[in-house]
Amino acid sequence: MMNPHDAIINPVMGKKPPPLGKLCVMVANQPDFDYLNRLLKTEQSGSRCILMSRLNCGDNTTLSIIGPFIGAPYAVILLESMIVWGIREVIFFGWCGALSKDIKIGDVIIPDKALIDDGTSKSYVPNASEAFPSDSMQTLIKSSCKKNKIKFHEGPVWSTDAIFRETSEKVGFYQKKNALAVEMEAAALFSAGCFRKIDVGCILVVSDELASTKWKPGFKAPVFKERRDQVCEMIRSLWNHQSFK
Repeated sequence: MMNPHDAIINPVMGKKPPPLGKLCVMVANQPDFDYLNRLLKTEQSGSRCILMSRLNCGDNTTLSIIGPFIGAPYAVILLESMIVWGIREVIFFGWCGALSKDIKIGDVIIPDKALIDDGTSKSYVPNASEAFPSDSMQTLIKSSCKKNKIKFHEGPVWSTDAIFRETSEKVGFYQKKNALAVEMEAAALFSAGCFRKIDVGCILVVSDELASTKWKPGFKAPVFKERRDQVCEMIRSLWNHQSFK
């Protein structure tokens, strides 16, 4: 078993750590980050720059939102920093590309596991081929989606480091493993969360389709923006109903 204290370089609290509570929403993409901050008014309560991202804290320091970010290595650097500052529950909200022909642009996916095809995950779970979210966080996310009438698919996703090496061969390989979609961060966040013994859950919105091995982008589709906004509003409803207070 790996020793969490055997690394030469470890995350440190620093001289002036942000006063965080236990929950962090990690938002991968700038438009969603901006909208969620407006909904929760976290920008008014305190903001600081963390590497190339921004960390905004909610009232009474019980909620924080960090983003944007891209890729497993950077996502986990942020996560490790948040953990040392006291975060114990994480919701990761990102975009993904559909691999199943039954899933379309604007659909919502809640991964029950991530198939590891990135290097960062293997540094936390070196012998694993799959990484798993926290049951409690996923149950909470699914329950909130149902309450907010957001339909979703549940199943595996493929986590890759290389979006420009998503070949037809690889798409076929992961389709045979029943992967619903491809994205870049879930496996690493699940792996690091498990390693550090914190709870990480994930919700994704489909931005493009690869199931036919011909790329169909949907970043400008109205349904894509509508669904992202609904997910942000769902996260706000979790907070307003004091799920994390």
